[in-house]
Amino acid sequence: MKRLALGAVSALVISATCVFAQDYPEKEIQGIIQWGAGGSTDTVMRSVTPHAEETLGGTVVMQNMTGGVGAIALNYVADAEADGYTLLMGAENPLLYKVMGLGDKDYSDFVTIGLLARGTAILVANQEAPFDDYAGMMAYIKENPGELRVGATGPGGLPSVITAMMNSVEGKLDVISVPFDGDGPALTALQGGAIDVMPAVLGAAIEGVRAGKLKPLAIFDVETHEALPDVPLVTSFNDGYTSYLPWGPFFGVFVKKGTPDAVVEKLVNAYGAAAKSEDFVELMDNRGYTVMGTSGAEAEEFLAGWQANTVWLLQDAGLAKHSPEEFGISRPGQ
Repeated sequence: MKRLALGAVSALVISATCVFAQDYPEKEIQGIIQWGAGGSTDTVMRSVTPHAEETLGGTVVMQNMTGGVGAIALNYVADAEADGYTLLMGAENPLLYKVMGLGDKDYSDFVTIGLLARGTAILVANQEAPFDDYAGMMAYIKENPGELRVGATGPGGLPSVITAMMNSVEGKLDVISVPFDGDGPALTALQGGAIDVMPAVLGAAIEGVRAGKLKPLAIFDVETHEALPDVPLVTSFNDGYTSYLPWGPFFGVFVKKGTPDAVVEKLVNAYGAAAKSEDFVELMDNRGYTVMGTSGAEAEEFLAGWQANTVWLLQDAGLAKHSPEEFGISRPGQ
């Protein structure tokens, strides 16, 4: 009788889960954006989500939740119910939390709904900066140690990785790091003259460059970017960067592990279709992003490779608080 009762209970649970997934979404979905308004992650998520809503037949209410280099947003979603009603709209930073000593969770605690787009890093300066390119900036740092103000978004953010590259290639730079809650506020401060230079994702900086409000110094890639073809590659100033590039940030949507498979499937389909929508693709192209639209095993492989390459860069630069080996992350090529 007990076995029969347990079997009946299990059948009821499975039946309830299927009904739940079939009716999903029955209420508003929360979309928790790791970074502030106007930044690159915010731009990508607010561009793609309306198209996902059309497929889902529901509403995703997006909220910017800053702090802790994105960790506050990640922990908020990790502590929510695994029911598909709380999405993490994030960037690359969580893959660095463990080695940077910022937390014990990363995207391995989540299911990847979709990697939407990836970006290219660019170094931009205030229009009043007393140099016009990367070489001029390096000369200025040498002649004026401790004076250049460089925007940052905290340990593990794009600026910290690009700065780690610069320190590895050029030697330790004597500059002032000024922290902000995301690249949106930092780029606003850069335009206003509160800082001098900012490593940023090209997609967030491109409008400022096109409007003549920001001065592009170099693109951190191995190929000239079609969105800004006249901006030189950093490798043209120092080929020491070749071993680290190409590298760039990415943007994706995630849910807590344990979310019902049928709900995950609905979300994957919705954001997968949204990433292919004509105006989203056009916007990403205009902003200098590359559309990805990947999920499943392909997304997991990308995340693992990105994490390994970046954490070992930080380790070699002396910026990691914990060796990647402590977390079973092997050095690329080994």
